[in-house]
Amino acid sequence: MTHDPTPPRFSTPPDPAGCDFVCLQNICKSYQEGEVRREVLVNASASFARGEFSAVLGKSGSGKSTLLNLISGIDRPDQGQVWVEGTNLTLLSEQQRTLFRRRSIGFIFQFFNLLPTLTILENVMLPAELNGLATSAARQRAAGLLEEVGLAGRGGAFPDRLSGGEQQRVAVARALVNDPLLLLADEPTGNLDEATSLSVLQLIDRLTRRAGKNLIMVTHSREAARFADRAFALREGSLLPLDSGENMI
Repeated sequence: MTHDPTPPRFSTPPDPAGCDFVCLQNICKSYQEGEVRREVLVNASASFARGEFSAVLGKSGSGKSTLLNLISGIDRPDQGQVWVEGTNLTLLSEQQRTLFRRRSIGFIFQFFNLLPTLTILENVMLPAELNGLATSAARQRAAGLLEEVGLAGRGGAFPDRLSGGEQQRVAVARALVNDPLLLLADEPTGNLDEATSLSVLQLIDRLTRRAGKNLIMVTHSREAARFADRAFALREGSLLPLDSGENMI
């Protein structure tokens, strides 16, 4: 049996009292593109307080989706640590990260990612059932959330019968069905027109704030970022805090 002599860098947060709900510490991530190694994140650090709505702005290809994949534990950083509510995701196995993600994190995607062969109600129920909730309880919870997002009575419809804005409302309900600690939104209005984008952002803002959730949204839209309590710019692999009114990208 081979023993890895390299100990984990930390088993507890370096400063537990000062560590916010989500902490990113010196994150590095790169990918091989042909013969070139492309650095996406370089010693990126940031913290997100409990109950905070944060936005991360960046141009296409700047690493916004990579950042969310690391925060959710879908991927691991090459170096650095990711902490979510006191759990160091970089020390967990792939299976442990999957279980943590199912239990603690909800996703809202740009292209909705609804399953076309399931009804709206079934799409919202699915994460709860995967998490072990009984079908009857999942159905009740999903129906309540569809009412919350203004789609009561549409549960039997299939996704292709809904507009883009309605599909995104379903995606918001699905992200909330497991009552997650953290919501991650990847360009949630990038596929919507201006008026629909505003409506969806208002919905996300209302539902997450009312429940005291954490929300981290990556976007290229300055208008979307105005809903956030704090904003960061993702530039050249680093996360830079933005002051109100500062040029965001």
